[in-house]
Amino acid sequence: MTSLFKDKNKVILVKPRVYIGDTISIGPGKIEILRQVGNLHSISSAARALGMPYKRAWLLIDTLNQGFGKPVIETTTGGKKGGGAVITRLGQDLINCYDALEKSLNQKTKDELNALRALAEFS
Repeated sequence: MTSLFKDKNKVILVKPRVYIGDTISIGPGKIEILRQVGNLHSISSAARALGMPYKRAWLLIDTLNQGFGKPVIETTTGGKKGGGAVITRLGQDLINCYDALEKSLNQKTKDELNALRALAEFS
């Protein structure tokens, strides 16, 4: 069996999933769809960019909207110029907080992450 981590410089990261009560979960998938909608101003374009069905992207966004009781994305229906989507202040704050958490976890757990990498190198 070959090791996935033959290169000592391979990046190993913690990608957290956070649960707030019983109704809110935030993880890398939801954050990435928010980030892509913020960049592309379209849920369907964001879904395509991530290789996921539109329905899945909408479900991820809707679970955040329902959990927080406020929209993380605001949409406009199609017309002459077509519809669109913009990230709300809450959505941007979620991205910022998640990114800060991920950065902090990865900085504070370098020794443990390196130990895990070492285990993978010798297996």
